[in-house]
Amino acid sequence: MEETILNRGKIKRSKKIYFMSYMPQFFNLYYSSLKANIDRLNDSRQLKKEFFEKLKYELNLDSPRSYNEKIQWKKLYDRNPLLTVTADKYAVRSYLKSVLGEKSASELLIPLYHVTDKPENIPFGELPEKFVVKPNHGSQMHIFVEDKNQLPYELIIKECKRWLKVNFGFYTGEWAYRNIKRKILVEKMLETETGEMPLDYKLYCFHGKCKLIRVSGNRFGEEVLSGYFDTDWNLLPFGVPGYKCNHPYDKPGNLGEMISLAECLSKPFDYVRVDLYSIGKKTYFGELTHYEASGMGRLEPESFDFMLGQYWNIEPGYWQKKPQL
Repeated sequence: MEETILNRGKIKRSKKIYFMSYMPQFFNLYYSSLKANIDRLNDSRQLKKEFFEKLKYELNLDSPRSYNEKIQWKKLYDRNPLLTVTADKYAVRSYLKSVLGEKSASELLIPLYHVTDKPENIPFGELPEKFVVKPNHGSQMHIFVEDKNQLPYELIIKECKRWLKVNFGFYTGEWAYRNIKRKILVEKMLETETGEMPLDYKLYCFHGKCKLIRVSGNRFGEEVLSGYFDTDWNLLPFGVPGYKCNHPYDKPGNLGEMISLAECLSKPFDYVRVDLYSIGKKTYFGELTHYEASGMGRLEPESFDFMLGQYWNIEPGYWQKKPQL
């Protein structure tokens, strides 16, 4: 579950992020870099141990076959420069404009109220009643403000300052995040006509083609609902532990548009998950996810993990190859 504040003055944090935010910046960089180098010298021994503990099968980096194995390979070896650009939740806005054009991208992007590297400068008095605060350089860090008059600004500022101290990529091994210039973003809170959070559509794209879609709803309720579908909107018998799976969501009227958009944005990558929102028939861009669950996400059944891996053909240096004419 992503970190949230819902006007109750309570913060649910990743313990690792909370610990990192109290360490001096030089310690964060030194420790995490040293840990990564030791891990490589030990043939990724710690990574393999953690992988086995979470997924219950051995990690094979020499010949990865499963989806999670290939995410681990991507973390260690994929150095496509666009990974850093598109993992950056601020810079990715420019990526959309370069690919889709200014007008088309602007229609898809969630309105941005403010961006800063100094949280104390956020103009709270000028913001609407509802908004979302998040950093541009990692995950598990969001603040959803439903009524700004019920949540002390000092609490938000303090949390944002913690985020800015965290070099997310060094601790997760997710290379794309390591060199992002850290900022705080304040965006519009998306809601349906009934005031609910919109459904979250995650389109899994391999080599420029969308192969399946995961839909999530009620993400901050007591029971998160989720379902996997193929591109013809047939419900698939797969799931994620901890979620109520196989939920029969209706086919969205803009499904074709979302698939075309995801495939367009995914072309420079061997794999990326394109996260979109849909309200009515209007599509909004969420983010590009390169390392789902940091390559440690259990899937049910386990064969689903390997089925997804079959869509992904690893080619080292794929981004450097000249396109076929």
